[in-house]
Amino acid sequence: MNIIEVKERTNNLINQLLEVWEDSVKATHTFLSDEEIENIKKFVPQALKGIAHLIIIENENHRPIAFMGIENYNVNDLAVNEDNPHAKSFYEHMGFKVYQRNELDDQGNPYPVLYMRLEK
Repeated sequence: MNIIEVKERTNNLINQLLEVWEDSVKATHTFLSDEEIENIKKFVPQALKGIAHLIIIENENHRPIAFMGIENYNVNDLAVNEDNPHAKSFYEHMGFKVYQRNELDDQGNPYPVLYMRLEK
């Protein structure tokens, strides 16, 4: 496996990352319907193109298997869906604590979002 920061975001790469995103969302966001996932999916390519730092993990065939988009390398705050307990537990394990909860996600949908901050 390789972990790299991607500078050039080709259409092929964006399509591969969109597949990774969809597989991940379907596996972890069981509270979303297929229709809701398809609606959100429309916004993912533009988001991937706009992230300051796009980090991907490639398998031995140089195909993306995971990715992370961040604005800067010192991540101290993040948002996670409340209905995704595995992600919440992971971030808690990494030292993040919930400091705010919103009933709606950023698109105004009824999926509670937890805002977490790294405890120092």
